[in-house]
Amino acid sequence: MEDLSFSPMSRVAICGGTHGNEMTGVYVIREMEKKKKDKVGNSVTVTTVLSNPEAVKVCRRYIDKDLNRCFTDTLLSAPLSANSPYEMKRAHELNALLGPKGNLQAVDFLCDIHNTTANMGMCFILNGFDWIALHLFKYVKSKTTFGPVRAIQFNTTLPEAYSLESVAKHGFSLEVGPQPTGVVRADIYNMVTETLDLIMDWLENFNSGSTFEGGEVEVYCQTAVLDYPRDPATDEIIAAIHPQLQDNDFKLLRAGDPIFRSFNGETVKYEGEEAYPFFVNECAYYEKRIAFQLARKISICLPSVCVKKN
Repeated sequence: MEDLSFSPMSRVAICGGTHGNEMTGVYVIREMEKKKKDKVGNSVTVTTVLSNPEAVKVCRRYIDKDLNRCFTDTLLSAPLSANSPYEMKRAHELNALLGPKGNLQAVDFLCDIHNTTANMGMCFILNGFDWIALHLFKYVKSKTTFGPVRAIQFNTTLPEAYSLESVAKHGFSLEVGPQPTGVVRADIYNMVTETLDLIMDWLENFNSGSTFEGGEVEVYCQTAVLDYPRDPATDEIIAAIHPQLQDNDFKLLRAGDPIFRSFNGETVKYEGEEAYPFFVNECAYYEKRIAFQLARKISICLPSVCVKKN
């Protein structure tokens, strides 16, 4: 595969609190802002952003609507009024600060920090085939001192990405758990700060002219979402995640494996093709009618990457 070269990753944004009750990002951003110069290298200028400050104040996921679904071109170009949802107004502000999306003026790289209540460990959430993001995942995975580091690629058939990191030229979300909403855990916090330090190391080395060799990485590609069993008359949930599936994100799921335990004691079994479940019993996804998501595991061959020579 042919080597690829990219412009320097000079302007970097680290964001947290996009969901106001996911506390790792909130505290990481606050600490970075206290000692900002510690996170700025010779070739990287870092902008730190508390993405949804009003939701952070009240420790809620959002005020009016999910901010991390507000960054499509259609929504970013829609006119605003006094009655527009708070998160729509904030999305326009963030697009002006970090973008505009799809424009050469946008920041070179953006990392958005999230927490999940699911037992997923450290995950890189990717949209499409971003070679810079995939190389960063490969590097972090090879260097961390903690447990598994995984990459999840979301549905690439969508017309465009709707999440905050899509405003930048390159980027991803870090999804780290398990952590309850409104809570900060030292182990999760340390995983994120170690990951951010490694990201900064890679960016500095990339900008200084280092070539990062290609290779293969495993990625979980989202294939489906499953809702909880519901009462057809009332639409109420009538079953919980089965104990054998609970906390077993990324454990291969086969036909016949139990996935739900109904409140009357019956077991519901999985009927699809082999797949890997993730975001199992994620608190925030109840309103989205998602009990868990499914993925297939693929191998992606990365080209070598380096900075463009002037």
